[in-house]
Amino acid sequence: REYMQATATRLQPLAPPVLAATEQDLPTHPAFATMLRKQARMRREYMQKRAADAKEASTADRKRKLRTAVDEGRTVPTELRGEADALLAEMELNGAPGPSSSTPDLDSEYASAGVADPRILLTTSHDPSSRLVQFLKEMKLVFPNTSRMNRGGHTVKQIVETCRADGFTDLVVLQEHRGVPDGLVVSHMPHGPTAYFGLANVTMRHDIEGATNMSEAYPHLVIDNLTSKVGARVATILKHLFPVPKPDSKRVVSLVNRADLLSFRHHVYAKEKADVHLYEVGPRFDLRLYQIKLGTIDQEEVENEWVLRPYMNTASKRRAL
Repeated sequence: REYMQATATRLQPLAPPVLAATEQDLPTHPAFATMLRKQARMRREYMQKRAADAKEASTADRKRKLRTAVDEGRTVPTELRGEADALLAEMELNGAPGPSSSTPDLDSEYASAGVADPRILLTTSHDPSSRLVQFLKEMKLVFPNTSRMNRGGHTVKQIVETCRADGFTDLVVLQEHRGVPDGLVVSHMPHGPTAYFGLANVTMRHDIEGATNMSEAYPHLVIDNLTSKVGARVATILKHLFPVPKPDSKRVVSLVNRADLLSFRHHVYAKEKADVHLYEVGPRFDLRLYQIKLGTIDQEEVENEWVLRPYMNTASKRRAL
């Protein structure tokens, strides 16, 4: 009997250590601490790699400027005179980067974006109104491979941890003011970046006269007039919310920049002999970028990549995107 009891005890399945711990014991549980150390290590390695890539890109740009000045017989730029000899000696050993050579990709967060389709978790702010819930349902149909989550009492940190654990690539949060949607936050997982947009002129599908049915095909993207460095960054953040479409897809999503106001339009088209008919699906809204930070939405101590400052509004000719 003792042998049978010992054998039965040894063959019992073991529960995972994290699940066996209570919610109060979780922050001090060894498995939870190991997970936090792993996330911190991955974040540190990512930041070190990004800093090294930025330094390499800056060095290549200085070498290119120096080589251009030497070849054209012009004066060496003032900012390069202190290190001109060292750069020339390094170029003699390693060669100078050509005018068309590619610099390291600073958007390394999206280096493996084409390997698999994006997975998006879509949620709202606390206690959403009925209009924001309706807007949430329509945005779920706009982004393919999207899971909708009721916010409830969940904190931002809990939602981010859920995204990392379940393999979501992006977190999209919709915000409102007095029942009117006025904010959209896109946070890329697991290390960022996070883009904050203001929403304006939001029109739901049922408010658009003659809106056609919503197609579930992967859409083609039309991105216009995002030519600056910040504009290219915004285009990278937004276009990776959509998977690669098939060539015969008849669904089109347009992001058109006019005076730093990014207009979102959603259409389907149909061909009839030599004519092409365009039908709006909705919803439609305008986006205005006001912040990009190098981290996820739950991290407050990270560096700001770009921020809309109040004094920028006085410069009528200045355009960020």
